[in-house]
Amino acid sequence: MLPSGTFCCVRKVPDMSSPVILGIAAAILAALFLFTWWFARRIGNYSIVDVTWSLAFAPTAILYAVLGNGWVPRRIAIACLVAFWSLRLGTYLWGRVAAHHPEVDPRYAILSKRWEKNPGRAYLFFFLAQGLLVWLLMLPVHFIALNAAIGFHPLEIAGVVLWVIALVGEGTADAQLKRFKRESTDHLAVCKRGLWRYSRHPNYFFQSLLWWALFLMALPMPWGWITIIAPLAMLHFLLRITGVPLTEELAIEKRGDVYRDYQNTTSAFFPLPPKSSLNETNA
Repeated sequence: MLPSGTFCCVRKVPDMSSPVILGIAAAILAALFLFTWWFARRIGNYSIVDVTWSLAFAPTAILYAVLGNGWVPRRIAIACLVAFWSLRLGTYLWGRVAAHHPEVDPRYAILSKRWEKNPGRAYLFFFLAQGLLVWLLMLPVHFIALNAAIGFHPLEIAGVVLWVIALVGEGTADAQLKRFKRESTDHLAVCKRGLWRYSRHPNYFFQSLLWWALFLMALPMPWGWITIIAPLAMLHFLLRITGVPLTEELAIEKRGDVYRDYQNTTSAFFPLPPKSSLNETNA
């Protein structure tokens, strides 16, 4: 058991109720994404929302850790885990957006075309929805920061292990794709290196695992099971909204039959052994 006063510097505010903490987080996220929407309109590049989305998890995790009343080492640990992932992904996406600015990410070009009647208003709702998604996804972190039990539960340890696996997997997939784009001279070529040989979207797959890891860490809390909304929301976002669907639509538009063959041989999401291509079958 830790001696009294250890980590006392973390507590700087009186205990707050859960609804108050969640309300503060919601207000901060709404303001952050409203500012991002205004800034995106000023620079004419809505792709910047990806950077804000990824970086928003770090301050939210720190907020929950500071305002939570759980066991201090647990609060510090979860804040560090989430902040490290958030900053890694955020800096990676910032580099990608900055390298192509003022060119807009093709995914957002597709959305702008769909919303051409009133793009400003459509993107306003879209950006606020991104803030809401961050708020939903961070519910497990809020629960974890409220857990006052001394010591780490086996489910928390399992969650940390899964988190590390997911973090390494996502980072590896991003690095493999970045290297492929840098070295490839054929604009129609599809990355089939490393993890991309087994999944068309390994980065999304490992990103989803991060939230299953947080769900495991939140389970020891009473009512922790309700945080399953976070990994399910992430799956819906990745598989039905702006993740896989827009990326696939763009890839087919750009690469045509080359990408269709990739679809026929490679799992869309879960890493699986590749099938034989139609070209090989017909040979």
